[in-house]
Amino acid sequence: MGISKMMKQVQKIQAEMMRLQEELGERTVEATVGGGVVTAVANGKQEIVSITIQPEAIDPEDVEMLQDLVLSAVNEALRQSREMAAQEMSKLTGGLNIPGVF
Repeated sequence: MGISKMMKQVQKIQAEMMRLQEELGERTVEATVGGGVVTAVANGKQEIVSITIQPEAIDPEDVEMLQDLVLSAVNEALRQSREMAAQEMSKLTGGLNIPGVF
């Protein structure tokens, strides 16, 4: 394969990666914990875009439980977001693991 052809292929992959990153920013995953009392939503850029806490989760006598629920929901949403991004990137790269990409 000539250098010119290889460079065009690299540019094509770079353009696809940029498109994918934009698309992932618009896609979301949702994690719910505590029987549905806390929900965290993350986008494909591993950003938390919303947290919902049902009133029954708020107990002034047990703030630590609410903190743990929020932490669990956020961590699960971020894990799902990373997984979604990795799956989409794998489709683009044909399963080739490229360091530093997502």
